[in-house]
Amino acid sequence: MRYTLIGGSGVTLDLVVFLLLHNTAGMDEQFANALGTTLGITNNFVLNALFTFERRDRIVVRFLRFYAVGLTGIVLTNLLFLLFTDALGTDANLVKAASLPLVLALQFALNRKWSFA
Repeated sequence: MRYTLIGGSGVTLDLVVFLLLHNTAGMDEQFANALGTTLGITNNFVLNALFTFERRDRIVVRFLRFYAVGLTGIVLTNLLFLLFTDALGTDANLVKAASLPLVLALQFALNRKWSFA
């Protein structure tokens, strides 16, 4: 439950930053995704380390693992942008929003088994 709430805060941060960078600043969706997701990852790592997994040992190693898992989300979303936005013309905002539940589920499984194991 805590992971879902914390994940929701990271997803919200990620999506808001993406929308601002892509729609307001005109940044390419791939770069806006990488920056928004990086902020969400950092937010989630700190909160999960403190409240969900309650692990404070080897903090640098755990962050690097957590960020590596986060990179899977960045790569997956960017591949979806290539397929749906670039190839099929789907709005990038829809692709970003639709990718979030898939990325969240993948990252939960990977973080539970590797980052905070």
